[in-house]
Amino acid sequence: MASRSLRLLLLGYLGVLSYRKVSGISIETDNKNVKAEEFKEAILSCKHKFSKGMSLRIEWKKIQSQEVSFVYYNGEFTGDLRGRAEMLNTGIRIRNVTRRDSATYRCEISVKSEEGQRLGEATITLTVLVAPTTPVCEVPSSAMTGTVVELSCKETEGSPPSEYQWYKNGVPLLEKTGAGSARAANITYTMNKKSGTLLFNTVTKNDTGEYYCEASNGIGLSQKCSVKRMQVDDLNVSGIIAAVVFVALVMALCGLGVFYAQKKGYFTKGSSSQKKTNYQSTSEKDFKHTKSFVI
Repeated sequence: MASRSLRLLLLGYLGVLSYRKVSGISIETDNKNVKAEEFKEAILSCKHKFSKGMSLRIEWKKIQSQEVSFVYYNGEFTGDLRGRAEMLNTGIRIRNVTRRDSATYRCEISVKSEEGQRLGEATITLTVLVAPTTPVCEVPSSAMTGTVVELSCKETEGSPPSEYQWYKNGVPLLEKTGAGSARAANITYTMNKKSGTLLFNTVTKNDTGEYYCEASNGIGLSQKCSVKRMQVDDLNVSGIIAAVVFVALVMALCGLGVFYAQKKGYFTKGSSSQKKTNYQSTSEKDFKHTKSFVI
């Protein structure tokens, strides 16, 4: 029994040795994480080492959103890469890359030998870098002192995501860090460069000015929105009081007018005249009836 187990173990060890000898493939890549700017070229390398006399089969696959598709199969490119990609030995060069090319690519090389077929592979991630577009800025045209005001700035095309810088009257605003120049400037706002918000917890008249935002991600040129003015005014308490007093006076005068009209009988004069007329017409009818009876 022991000798039989020893023979099986020996056969397994020999099998492993023969597998390593037959596979003879070591797939390598110069860069597992390739980054390329949009509309430029990207090179995905795939290198191998194999024994002479082996027949190679090369395939490239694209893995995106858990879907796998061929991009190079049976000696030709397929799909979106047809017409804008070429082989570099066993690697590929993609021209005019777009954001749709961002994905994981797998180079697969299979080898036929007398002992059978073996497979080696290498995986490369391609990230297409996209410059930001013009951001959309929201700036209120007016605000009252002491209120909370938030300005926002956003663009969604840039890859990697953009960071945002706010400007007031052409001067970049400082980020509130609690130390150094930002602390000395007595900043009353909070600027979030990641989200693009500019928050005033208690806005003042000093915050009146022309604002715009700039988006950048290190790719291409930064983009900015159009300049918008925010006017901050004090709450006009005296004006509000004057308006209230004026309305109260108007209502008081109207009330006095109604009282005077009632006292003079302007509202009852018409009804008295109508009663008098009705009385006269009734008396005349009674008189005519009596006269007819006497005759």
